[in-house]
Amino acid sequence: MHLRSSRDFVRIYADGQRAGDDHLLIFATTNDLNVNRLGMSVSRKHGAAVHRNQKRRRIREAFRRLQHDLPQSYDLIVVPRQRDDSTLQEYRNSLCALVRRLAKRITETPRDANTADDAGANS
Repeated sequence: MHLRSSRDFVRIYADGQRAGDDHLLIFATTNDLNVNRLGMSVSRKHGAAVHRNQKRRRIREAFRRLQHDLPQSYDLIVVPRQRDDSTLQEYRNSLCALVRRLAKRITETPRDANTADDAGANS
């Protein structure tokens, strides 16, 4: 599934976590669908439409190949870094590592917040 509405993008940018490396920057938040949804933001800084579309196709293909191996129930916005030499394999590696890092961070965040709330209530 794809994210297309500006409302979804605004929500993910505002409420989500982010992680990045040399090839990708990913914003993520949870959803209730038991499936990952992908959105992309490739600005004109990446060059002509041909180059932007090539990056989009590579990222979509990397996601397609990995989608069943990734943690589920996340909305993802992927922003490629301004590099011309990123390959499909590098996008796959980055996508896999970053989504796993974000999933771990997102699942730990609510528990830490609840622990702090409980500690304050007991005082």
